[in-house]
Amino acid sequence: MRCAVGCGHIHEGVDVGYGIASVRGDVSHPVSKGLACPRGIRESGDPDGKWLTQPLVRKEGELLPTTWDVALGRVVRGFEDVLERNPNGNGIGVLGSGQQTNESAYALGKLARGGFGTRYYDANTTLCMASAVTAYYDAFGSDAPPCTYDDIPGARTHLVWGANPAVAHPVMFRWIHESAQAPDSQLVVVDPVETRTAEQAATHVRPDPGGDLALARAVLMSAIDRDLVDREFIQCVTAGFESLSKDLPAASEAAATAGVPLETVDEVTDALVDPTLVYWGMGVNQSTQGTATARALIDLCLATGNMGPGSGPFSLTGQANSMGTRVCSSKGTWPGHRSFTDPDERDAIAEAWEIPVGRLPDDTGPGPVGVVEAIDNGPIEALWAVATNPVAGLPDATTASERLDETFLVVQDAFWSETVEMADVVLPAATWGESDGTAMNMERTVSRVRPATDTPSGVRSDLGIIATLADRLVPGLFDVHDPEGVFAEFAELTAGTDADCSGITYDRLDHESAVRWPAPTEESAGGYRYYDPDGANDPATADAKTSTRSNDELTTTGTESIGADKSVWTFLTPSGRARFSTGRHDDVPEPPNQEYPLTLTTAREPDGYNTGVRTRTAPDRTEPLTARINPETLANHEKVLHTDDAQTTSTTIESRRASVSARVEPDETIPVGMVWLPIHHPMTNHLTVAATDPDSDEPNYKQCAVRLTAPCANSETEGETEHANTTERERSASVDRLPEVHQ
Repeated sequence: MRCAVGCGHIHEGVDVGYGIASVRGDVSHPVSKGLACPRGIRESGDPDGKWLTQPLVRKEGELLPTTWDVALGRVVRGFEDVLERNPNGNGIGVLGSGQQTNESAYALGKLARGGFGTRYYDANTTLCMASAVTAYYDAFGSDAPPCTYDDIPGARTHLVWGANPAVAHPVMFRWIHESAQAPDSQLVVVDPVETRTAEQAATHVRPDPGGDLALARAVLMSAIDRDLVDREFIQCVTAGFESLSKDLPAASEAAATAGVPLETVDEVTDALVDPTLVYWGMGVNQSTQGTATARALIDLCLATGNMGPGSGPFSLTGQANSMGTRVCSSKGTWPGHRSFTDPDERDAIAEAWEIPVGRLPDDTGPGPVGVVEAIDNGPIEALWAVATNPVAGLPDATTASERLDETFLVVQDAFWSETVEMADVVLPAATWGESDGTAMNMERTVSRVRPATDTPSGVRSDLGIIATLADRLVPGLFDVHDPEGVFAEFAELTAGTDADCSGITYDRLDHESAVRWPAPTEESAGGYRYYDPDGANDPATADAKTSTRSNDELTTTGTESIGADKSVWTFLTPSGRARFSTGRHDDVPEPPNQEYPLTLTTAREPDGYNTGVRTRTAPDRTEPLTARINPETLANHEKVLHTDDAQTTSTTIESRRASVSARVEPDETIPVGMVWLPIHHPMTNHLTVAATDPDSDEPNYKQCAVRLTAPCANSETEGETEHANTTERERSASVDRLPEVHQ
């Protein structure tokens, strides 16, 4: 479970003691059918990082080993004191993670919302997927991609926008690449950087940083100008197209804003004539225009009739169970996508949880950036971080860590991290291969997760820790404590919703391995959402079946629709129609200028894991941060580069918030004027800006202004907290290289 593709792995425990002896792909798993990437295998079987094996409490400034009774007692007393001063629960902030099982994510949300009553809670989705979530709700009235992996073979154009699945989702990219290699098929990539995914593309489009929305509008205007829109589909099943089209800039104007030639824009438009899947990732979502850009990509699908099997918008999810947290965790919605503010839904949740409805917070609250900001002169006095590392993972990390230092900080995790170092109490938790429960991948498929090994006595499951604290702090809130019972409680709450999991049980998963929602009965499973060729037109059941179509069954021109008849479409909007958006390009929150002339961007490495807690080779110190910079940019900054006796070149990268030292790797795949840093290094986010999307509250990790300055005379590039680092990037020069996948 290294990412949200949801590959099935077989873990085998060691014969003596604790641990995983081997990991391999599960040929019987319906999602991956035996495929597995090396990183997924390594992170489960032999992860780097420092394991947490017993509880810790801070005494006289030092974290010391202790017993579970002492550690839990310290947490209970600390939380009780805060709740006494803040009876509405807002004195406690809770940060969850997409690394939890569905059961522990549900339990954490239940305790945070229904036990404490806090609005200061996030389940990780606001850091990575909130822009896509908001866009789906705006367009379709419901979250999650309409399409599934079954649609990949049927697409003829694969448009990957602001994502690098060759690195982030290798197994899925294998499917995409195989489909794109078929006759009359192609891969088109939109990314300022020549990524590994872009190396495989027939067309690589390189907009200026922050130019994605302008480019998407240029493509749409090009389609309108050249009569390549599907007017029958637009008229039958959508709303808002006329308003949008009147407000669009000229294609040439929008292309210039994006920094892309108009003829290249037309190439992308031409590609949309064939059945197209539009994939996007963090390059779109993690922006102050993330929601508007995701909406614009959905607009392209709607306008060109690229809806229905073999086509559509497909957001790529990062963390292993990020989709699960969107359905289970009570962050943006109540379980099952129940509206957070609808009085009837709130009453239903309160009745199910047997609590007064007034205890539930009135709104969803801020994302992690806002949660931590609320420590300053706000209500938050205590913060509980579960399987997440905000000290390294939040933008403007220096300020975030200073704020966290002012709280009673409880950290629940499997590995040592920068946040663990600051904690008042550390609760060691089990991880993949040690946990029992379920997870949900990016295409809505629920799979079982089983332990292959016991854990040391000092380690407990996430669910066990959460349930124990709930019993101490809010007695009676949890009627069941075992994973199967908690899942059954969650699934029952989803009955009749658009994310219906009530037909999924542990027994069913034991027989089928994985089931896609919506699954309102034990015989049903989800297929392409909102689309029912039989015309049942029932939002609860219209997509509760598995649908696949061959290339021959799909449209071959953008002006023909596979389902322009409104009876086959059921969108969950008030009108029943999919909605176009009207967002237009705006500048990045911190554009480069004369003082800070370069743009910093952040992204994944092939061998990196989130903030690096599982993949650092030296867990107790930081390793050298490596900045990838175009040789032309380096030539313009020769005076601030230092080359040592070992011929290692270093520099200092400064933003308006911090400065970090880094090794320099000349790299022509990086645009001139850009500095590329890995998200996995704990110093990277000391540079980034804490601006967030106004609709989704997702942080703008992808662009901020920086400059290069000369390293200090006594500066080291290793081992010091102010100096950035990560493992050297492994990269092949061959344009034919595909990500390694084990069969």
